[in-house]
Amino acid sequence: MEFSVKRSDILKELELADSVVEKKQTIPVLSNVLVEAEGAAVRLSATDLDLAVRSSCPAKIKKEGASTVPGRRLLEIIRSLPEAEIKIKLLENHWIQVTCERSSFKMVGMAKDNFPSLPEASKKIAAFPAQALATLIARTGFAISNEESRYTLNGALMLLKPEKVMMVATDGHRLAHIEREVQVEGLSNELRVLVPKKAMEKLPRLLSQAAEDANVEFTKDENHLFFSLGERMLISRILTGQFPNYEAVLPRGNERMVVLEKGLIADAIRRASLLADERSRAIRIQVDKGKLEIFSSSGDLGEAHEVVDAEYDGEAMEIGFNYQYLLDFLNVVGEVSKVRLELKDEQSAGQLRPLDDGVYQYRYVVMPMRV
Repeated sequence: MEFSVKRSDILKELELADSVVEKKQTIPVLSNVLVEAEGAAVRLSATDLDLAVRSSCPAKIKKEGASTVPGRRLLEIIRSLPEAEIKIKLLENHWIQVTCERSSFKMVGMAKDNFPSLPEASKKIAAFPAQALATLIARTGFAISNEESRYTLNGALMLLKPEKVMMVATDGHRLAHIEREVQVEGLSNELRVLVPKKAMEKLPRLLSQAAEDANVEFTKDENHLFFSLGERMLISRILTGQFPNYEAVLPRGNERMVVLEKGLIADAIRRASLLADERSRAIRIQVDKGKLEIFSSSGDLGEAHEVVDAEYDGEAMEIGFNYQYLLDFLNVVGEVSKVRLELKDEQSAGQLRPLDDGVYQYRYVVMPMRV
C-alpha cells in the first residue's frame, strides 16, 4: 500500500474515525484505524464493536493495499503537519511510514485480518434532511437515561413517517419530544427504531459538515442501524426492547400558561442554583400575576431568591423542579426569545415549550419535586 493525500482531506476523516476508536485498548486492534487504498480513494474504518464509522477521501494511489494504523497517534501526527501533500506507505512487518515535506514518521501497525469485519448496509429504507436529524438529536439526547439497568431508556425512539420525523427520549424523570413535518423519501409506512445513546452522541459529528439541503440516508438490518451522509457512514448496534408508552406521560389539562423571556429565566435559575442543595438540585417556583419567583436553599450553603417578570394572570401556585432539568431545556431550545411553562397543579408534571420555534414542534415534560 502506498498513496498520497491532501492533509485537509484525510484530517477530517481521521477526526471522525477518532470519535469511535477504542481508547481503553482492551483489544489492541480496536485502537487502530483500518486504512484501505483502492481505485482513486482511501477508505478509513474504525469501531469499538458497538459503533463503527466508515468514510473515504480522494487520494493518488501508487499501490493498492490495506493495513491498520494506531488511530489517535496518526491523527496527532497529521494535525502537526503543514498543509501539504502527505505520503503514506506500508513497509515490512506492518510498519507504516508517513512523510510530508521534511518530516518522516514510522509507526507499528497491525494486519488487516486482525480488524473486525463490519456489516454492509443494504438498500436504503429512508432519506430525510440531515439538519432535521441533527436538531432532533440536540433537543432529545440529553434526556436519555444513564442507568444501564433501564435498558430501553438507554436510547431515543426515532419514528419516521412518509411526511414526518419524530424523536422521543426519557429517563423516567423528564421527557423530550420533538417532531417536524418533512418529506421522508422511500418510506410508505411508519418505522420505529431505538437509537442507542452512544450513536446519539456520535451522530452530530457525522452531520456537522452536511450542506443545508443534504439528506441523511437510513437503513437497518436485524442487528444494526446505518446512517449515511455522502461518503460517510455511522453503523450502530440496534437497541432491542419496547420503548415506554410516552404518549401516556404527555400532560393533559395543563392550562396555567406562564410565558417567560428565555434569557432572563435561564440566568435566574443559574443564579438560584448556586445555593441549591447539591444532591437534590431542587428549586421552588412560585407563579403569580405578572411574575415568577424562584427559591433555593441548602443547610450548608444558604438561600437564594430570584424574581422575573412573567406573562401570567392565573391563580397563584407553587411547584418544585430539579433546576438542572430546566436548564437542559433552556440550553438546547435555540434562538427563540420566549418559552412557555404549562402547569396544572403542584403534583402534576410541568411542560415547557419554545414559542415561535419555526418548523419544529417541541415539548419537554418535567416531573415535579417535593420541596
